[in-house]
Amino acid sequence: MPLIQVDLTREVYDKSHEDIGNAIHEAQIDALGIPADDRFQIFTPHDAGELKFDPGYNGVDRRSLLVVRVTAVHMYPVAIKKAFFQAVVDRLAPLGIRPEDVLISLTENGFEDWYAGKN
Repeated sequence: MPLIQVDLTREVYDKSHEDIGNAIHEAQIDALGIPADDRFQIFTPHDAGELKFDPGYNGVDRRSLLVVRVTAVHMYPVAIKKAFFQAVVDRLAPLGIRPEDVLISLTENGFEDWYAGKN
């Protein structure tokens, strides 16, 4: 049960947050193998100036920033995580979101760290 948190500009939120949520969820299903009904997403739109980033960090030409924070149970090998990252940016690209403008962070914990309505 990954928990997805997305920080993005208010403009992008207003225009595309439903499509962005669908794209990320499809990437989770395809790359991580989660069930289709395992969808937990939080979107936080930000006004101009609230998202700070270095436009040239690590040699990448960043023009905007969309942050995807994933909290998941520690169970995915590195290759699966990389496939998930690629699946996310591949699905966001048709929405006009450049891979260079996406930052994904995956934090892992144990099954004992979750409660989802029942034990």
